[in-house]
Amino acid sequence: MPQHTPDPVDVFAWIDAAERAREAAGLVRTLRPRPALSPLLDLASNDYLGLSRHPQTVRGAREAAELWGGGATGSRLVTGTTELHAELERELAAFCGFEAALVLSSGYAANLAAVTALGNRGTLVVSDAGNHASIVDGCRLARAETAVIPHADPDTARKTLAAHGGRALLVTDSVFSVDGDAAPLADYAAACRAEGAALLVDDAHGLGVLGEGGRGALHAAGLAGDPGVVATLTLSKSLGSQGGAVLGPAKVIRHLVNTARTFIFDTGLAPAAAGAALASLRLLRREPERAARAREVADRLYGRLTASGLTAARPDAAVVSVRAPSASAALRWAADCREAGLSVGCFRPPSVPDGISRLRLTARADLTGEEIDRAVGTILQTAPAGAADR
Repeated sequence: MPQHTPDPVDVFAWIDAAERAREAAGLVRTLRPRPALSPLLDLASNDYLGLSRHPQTVRGAREAAELWGGGATGSRLVTGTTELHAELERELAAFCGFEAALVLSSGYAANLAAVTALGNRGTLVVSDAGNHASIVDGCRLARAETAVIPHADPDTARKTLAAHGGRALLVTDSVFSVDGDAAPLADYAAACRAEGAALLVDDAHGLGVLGEGGRGALHAAGLAGDPGVVATLTLSKSLGSQGGAVLGPAKVIRHLVNTARTFIFDTGLAPAAAGAALASLRLLRREPERAARAREVADRLYGRLTASGLTAARPDAAVVSVRAPSASAALRWAADCREAGLSVGCFRPPSVPDGISRLRLTARADLTGEEIDRAVGTILQTAPAGAADR
């Protein structure tokens, strides 16, 4: 007799319930492919200096791809390190004021590399509650004990470090991606020096915007090149490319080459991305005024929007965060802006640690006065009920 074949079981049935819960909470995320030449005014990307389409950046990518090929062909320790990678590392370190640098395939990978390689067993990692997800994941993957302290709280950081008494690492964003506020780097550094701890700073949102000519938040705080300080960067924001980097003392970089799994086991950064980043970095050296212009645009957006009754966080760099009444209102607000020709970011839980949904605006250095007027007008005209009452 033929054997009965049982009906197949939907092993992913639990996803249906999770999807319904997201829909009910207004937290569904969708992909929206954009055309090569979007008609929207862009205040959503992280292209702070407007360099992603700059002719010199594009030429740098093209020439690198033509010379080195479409990919790095292997991990950095096998065939994935080109002369171009080494050149980019030398110039990044020199520009930001550090002894050495190591380029990885993304800023996320750079944070995972730095936190896991420096936060090994026996180390206490003290992490600011506002840190980016890549730092949070690095803490989870590290073998170290992790203590999460309140956001921007150097007093608690120092007490936590003092109570540990052993090897320790304090890790923080330089500029927090949700509200655009800056970390108290000088106070965090003082706490680390007092307790003999190392300081690791993710300067993804500071490079190109803060410091002399855009050299970053650590340069602005007088901490660049400090023997107890390590920085991570992304090449995908102010430099308009792709990839990440870790900067610090040469012995720290050598340690990462030998121990950081997201460096050792990952294919090297594509030559086109390295070439684009190097071209943008050289352009920023020639045009340092771009950094100040990005901050000026942020201040103008903040001033105009708050003067009209909206609640926004005062920007310390190039991020302007505008609060919305709810997650669903933020989603509708962003959609209405898009329909009116303006692209803005929409941050909702779980991306926001305090649970407050926001529009996130990018103050790009290449925005004109007319474009700023248009952006402000669109945001105000589409604001949901209650947005000006918060």
